[in-house]
Amino acid sequence: MEVNIKEMTHQFHIKKMRTSLEEKIQYQMKNHQDEWVNWNEWIGHEIAIEFQNEINCTLCNRKTKKAFGEGMCYPCFQNAPQAAPCIIRPELCEAHLGKGRDVEWEEQHHNQPHVVYLAKTSSIKVGITRSTQVPYRWIDQGAHEAVVIADVPYRRLAGEIEVYLKDHFTDKTNWQRMLKNEISEVDLLEKRDEIKSILPEELQQYFVEDAQPLVMPFPIEQHPLKVKSLKLDKMPVISGKLMGIRGQYLMFEDQTVMNVRAHSGYQVSVKKLG
Repeated sequence: MEVNIKEMTHQFHIKKMRTSLEEKIQYQMKNHQDEWVNWNEWIGHEIAIEFQNEINCTLCNRKTKKAFGEGMCYPCFQNAPQAAPCIIRPELCEAHLGKGRDVEWEEQHHNQPHVVYLAKTSSIKVGITRSTQVPYRWIDQGAHEAVVIADVPYRRLAGEIEVYLKDHFTDKTNWQRMLKNEISEVDLLEKRDEIKSILPEELQQYFVEDAQPLVMPFPIEQHPLKVKSLKLDKMPVISGKLMGIRGQYLMFEDQTVMNVRAHSGYQVSVKKLG
């Protein structure tokens, strides 16, 4: 169920916002009534996000004083497959060998087709994601444009290709430049065409020659000229006129931003002020 949010106060257990690629990208999160709330409706309005002084693990829901990874309690961070080393370093993944912290989870998520891609964020970066996560991964990273460059049957191979390409492309995003819309002007297809000669022969079979770039139309009324990131730990109420959403960042009129994903697990109330 989707609800109109303009005149309501909502309680949320923050998790990464769900996105959909439409004329403008739509951002949604479930509230405590298990309703999908569309955050785009708040753009152009004054809102207040208030921390309720409670953090619950996004996996097991237990209370925790500090969140690790994407909102996990420490035991989950140490043991859950969502926090395994191969999440950050996919070249270490052993899901295709029937191994991992949780073999069933690995089979469902990592022993699945993956793609390697180039994206325009602040510069041209290389990344990987499960095939079913295109274009959502690109949206989460705030990419202006992205294109698939390789298609592989499981995560480990995607990680190996990414490692080879790290000498030529960054795998990081300068988030301040990205939010200010300081985007590389390099042509993605030209860069894509240079890559096949970089890859070792055994990996060239996975190269994709005919994929076309996809542009992400973020819902933004105004990009900030400067960027100041706010955290609910230090400022329990974040308020201001919401000017747009890019990646998982809320962008306010006073040049401040809030990284929603970095607050995974936090219990908050959100209301429209005007």
